[in-house]
Amino acid sequence: MNNPSMENLVRVLRRALDAGGRVVRRGAGRRFTVAHKGRVNIVTSVDKAAERAIRRVIAGVFPDHGFLMEESGERPSPSPYRWVVDPLDGTVNFAHGMPISCVSIGLERHGRVILGGVLDPYRNELFTAAAGRGAHLDGRRIRVSTTAKLIDALLVTGFPYDRYKRAAFYLSFVEKFMKRTQGLRRLGAAALDLAYVAAGRFDGYWEFNLQPWDAAAGHLLVQEAGGRVTNFRGAPYTLADTSQTLASNGRLHDAMRRLLSDKVK
Repeated sequence: MNNPSMENLVRVLRRALDAGGRVVRRGAGRRFTVAHKGRVNIVTSVDKAAERAIRRVIAGVFPDHGFLMEESGERPSPSPYRWVVDPLDGTVNFAHGMPISCVSIGLERHGRVILGGVLDPYRNELFTAAAGRGAHLDGRRIRVSTTAKLIDALLVTGFPYDRYKRAAFYLSFVEKFMKRTQGLRRLGAAALDLAYVAAGRFDGYWEFNLQPWDAAAGHLLVQEAGGRVTNFRGAPYTLADTSQTLASNGRLHDAMRRLLSDKVK
């Protein structure tokens, strides 16, 4: 299928998210194996099973499409389409029985993300976005918040895996925002953080050193919900460089960027 319709792509996206979500729900609270990819970066057998389920769904319909998947890496393809998959974002939460994690899938065409979905398997909430068609939660249109001042804002952030080496640097930004906002949270699932910005639950989000699968779906959700996503200098956001991620409702973007960019070159 060389040029599938957006409707067909959306159907496959939903099926793939559902397949991954079923694996995560079944795995929650049951026995699973845990392996370390780094000092604090772990992977469970549920991550891998969810990824296999997602890939089966997509490859069963689009066998020629490419993949970039967190656990199994990249499968190059001459096709202009590439599915960017995080089968279980928030693995540490999942491993500890904390029900804050999600399945995230984005679809690129010629390097541009055109479709994305984030499924919260615990709350059964499905966030979807298509380029130029808006963002939705369970089929209802969503928009970013209208908060215009940092002192009235609820923000969210995340801590990169190298935090044990750069804790003071990362916490310096936490301190700055803590002093200037109504509240600050850290959930531990970047794709869900971005989905919540799109839905107006958070007013803004920043994080260092994400991976493409963390942000593929989420950044499109924010943009299609009327928000902004850039790096800390305000440059356009791409999956080619996810080292700095700043997402907001738009109204707070410049104020957040000023606090971030004064220490980041």
